[in-house]
Amino acid sequence: MTNLLLNIDAGTIDWSRAQFALTAIYHWLFVPLTLGLAVIMGIMETCYYRTKDKFWKDTAIFWQKLFGINFAMGVATGIILEFEFGTNWSNYSWFVGDIFGAPLAVEGIVAFFMESTFVAVMYFGWKKVSPGFHLASTWLTGLGATISAWWILVANAWMQYPVGCEFNPDTMRNEMVSFAEVALSPFAVSKFCHTVASAWIIGGVFCVGVSCWYLMKKRETKMALESLKIGAWVGLIAAVLAAATGHKSAQDVAEVQPMKLAAMEALYNGGNDVGLTAVAWVSPFGQPDYENEESAPLKIEMPYALSFMATNDFHGYVPGINDILNGYTRPDGTRELSVNEKIERGKMAIIALTEYRTAKADGADEATLSSLSSALQENMKYFGYGYIKDKSQVVPPIAVNFWAFRIMVGVGCLLILYFALLLVITYKIPFLTVFTRRLLATIGLIPETEADGNDITNLPAWHYWFAIALIPLAYIASESGWLVAEFGRQPWTIQDMLPTWVAVSDLQSGSVMLTFFLFLILFTTMLAVEVSIMLRQIQKGPEFKS
Repeated sequence: MTNLLLNIDAGTIDWSRAQFALTAIYHWLFVPLTLGLAVIMGIMETCYYRTKDKFWKDTAIFWQKLFGINFAMGVATGIILEFEFGTNWSNYSWFVGDIFGAPLAVEGIVAFFMESTFVAVMYFGWKKVSPGFHLASTWLTGLGATISAWWILVANAWMQYPVGCEFNPDTMRNEMVSFAEVALSPFAVSKFCHTVASAWIIGGVFCVGVSCWYLMKKRETKMALESLKIGAWVGLIAAVLAAATGHKSAQDVAEVQPMKLAAMEALYNGGNDVGLTAVAWVSPFGQPDYENEESAPLKIEMPYALSFMATNDFHGYVPGINDILNGYTRPDGTRELSVNEKIERGKMAIIALTEYRTAKADGADEATLSSLSSALQENMKYFGYGYIKDKSQVVPPIAVNFWAFRIMVGVGCLLILYFALLLVITYKIPFLTVFTRRLLATIGLIPETEADGNDITNLPAWHYWFAIALIPLAYIASESGWLVAEFGRQPWTIQDMLPTWVAVSDLQSGSVMLTFFLFLILFTTMLAVEVSIMLRQIQKGPEFKS
């Protein structure tokens, strides 16, 4: 590790990152819909179990077919993603495989087999098992997918906030000392809750969009209306949960990844009473001059809001990018080292490790080894900084984080308003419905003649097209959240522990580039196939049997 591939071709690093990002982005196109539709179809089958109305069974079967198409594609991309840890990031896998591999192993052994077992019962067991057992299988299929997401997010959260481990200089590996600490990390809990809530939003939006297509075509009206209600409720509840868990996630980020938060807000210089930026001009074409600019130009902010979001105190202290680079004092009085000081401490850790390994190979006595080990442990917290050559390297891409965060939050707020409005109209709440429709007529969104209407099945066509357009918009917001999570911790593969250029495999950049384009073709084809099959299934519609 002390000389760990510091001369790797820059192209290999860039193409390896691009390939992993490509795989992760495509994989995340399938996962949230799987988690979201699992809730939708579970609710519908529960309605069938309670009412014994065959309408609900046929409706549940229709949504289960869409779930199955998407589920198969998600499995394929997920397997490739896990293989890339060994092929493209072998040094990462060697350094922390004992820790990172544990949650992935649990995910594969428990969650994946659970999904595989019950998904078979769900699809082929309608006439072979009791209604209660089938209902349980449907919910357990969704639960298995959610548990799978839990363990994957535990692994990802550990990369953001490494806990429950110790570095062993004899094996040159980080080794787990507390599985519970890794599995139940507060960072992991927040990330799981926020991510799963965002996936339920995708399920709700998808359900509403498909239902609106049927309403627009005047087809399957009863199924569309009932599905729309369920989708809107799931979407609204999930969107509110995503906002609440997002607040908790922001506090976790402020505590353990302050540079990410500063990049998300384009906060160059922090302090107390810091406002939350609503909008500012952060150029997407390069890194801003954060060292010489007081703040981003054309900035409009909500006073005190960032301090509250980060600390639950309107007057709380939030460090900016320059504060983190140059060192600052925390509110509790502890001093956070500057990046240059951390770099020096990191180099000391690398030197201590080298000397320890050399002394052990030469048969040094226990006292010498103990002294060298103590020097290593004293500086091990900053080990990763020993590979940083300039403090600017620890500043993530500000523009990507800034704009991706605003897309995520902006679309989330839009969806909360949309779902709430949809439920008001759908449930025909007399005063609110008429008031809402008259308001829409006043601002010209529906004709005056329809202002006193009370039926969502007779809205102008653009309403239905808007619902359909929200499907890709929700996906963009979801992917933007992941961009913030992953770009925000750059340059670290593991926060403060392992930079990307130390974690990568020693491969030829040309071979990684070739596989990048092969995967691009493969994944794009898979996505096109899934969309095509989905559209054909939606066009065909549910099969209601008498």
